[in-house]
Amino acid sequence: MDMNNADRGAALMADVLEDRYGLAADVVEPVHMGTDTINRRVLTTDGLRLFVKEYRSTADLDAARAAWDMAEYCRAAQLPVPRVWPDADGELVTIAEGSAWAIVDEVPGHVTTTPMSVALAEHIGVVMGRMHRVLAAYPMPKLVQQSRWRLGAVADAASKCNSVLATAVRQGHDRLDQLRLDMDQRREDLHQHVHQLRERLPDTLVEQALHADLTRTNLIVLGNAVTGVIDFRGARAMPAWELGRAAFDPRTVANSTGWDSVALAMVRAYLSEHPGLPPAEVQACARIALLYMLFSFYGATTAEYGLPQEAESDLQRHWRERQATIRLLLHHLRDLDASLSDLTADGGRS
Repeated sequence: MDMNNADRGAALMADVLEDRYGLAADVVEPVHMGTDTINRRVLTTDGLRLFVKEYRSTADLDAARAAWDMAEYCRAAQLPVPRVWPDADGELVTIAEGSAWAIVDEVPGHVTTTPMSVALAEHIGVVMGRMHRVLAAYPMPKLVQQSRWRLGAVADAASKCNSVLATAVRQGHDRLDQLRLDMDQRREDLHQHVHQLRERLPDTLVEQALHADLTRTNLIVLGNAVTGVIDFRGARAMPAWELGRAAFDPRTVANSTGWDSVALAMVRAYLSEHPGLPPAEVQACARIALLYMLFSFYGATTAEYGLPQEAESDLQRHWRERQATIRLLLHHLRDLDASLSDLTADGGRS
């Protein structure tokens, strides 16, 4: 967006704030993140700090409304979720000036860019455990989180390696030789490990309403505490998947020698708040995280997303970290299975 467009967009947003929310913008700062929304930080004339999302024309507004409703449900249960402002008609997503908008309080803190500490992992585990317990009573969302990791054909995933490489060639990928090596390794891992990983999963897994994107990038932290859970996806999914995905965060696993202690600390804290998840599912969360990564190709190529340079670089880094994480989890899986089994045997108390 050029400067003139940015200025026009900020002026339009100020009109929406005043007309639909009775708020006056003083300072407006663009935030270069997000693919479905144009994001801005706003300081109002009476000192409120807000985060404003303007939805692009391609956004699914029904899904957005459902996600904000879930966020407000969790906030009402005393979880650290920023308040979303209702407009003059009580709507969480407002339609004005030809666009859809949502406004939330800005909370203190930042998205962490470093590996998790044990203390932070524990607090994330507490928040996630409470959230899963609270959302167990929430109506099942229409949106269903994909679970290729559980049921997808290995042959389909292996063929995806070829299409990723074809896309990379068209885009002029600047690390094509490395990507070829990555895809060769991925094919080998899919054929060699998926069947064995799936064999030890429970036959049935609990499904419920979940945030469904509860990862590092959607947690605002200050010190070792979560101050805000943001960007709910609001989907039907499996708690063991969300737990494993967070506990075995690639940025932590790939860049920290103590990543296994961090992961186990999160699971232990999770169990302290949500002991009702069947032990077999908790024990399987490392395998589920590994399967999920093996079936995901997000970040292998990036040009198609049209991201700002900083966000594109972060996604490319995420791909490299995920590759390293797959290797480490495969190498340590037996020990992780044993540790998770010990944790569930005493309800996470040790």
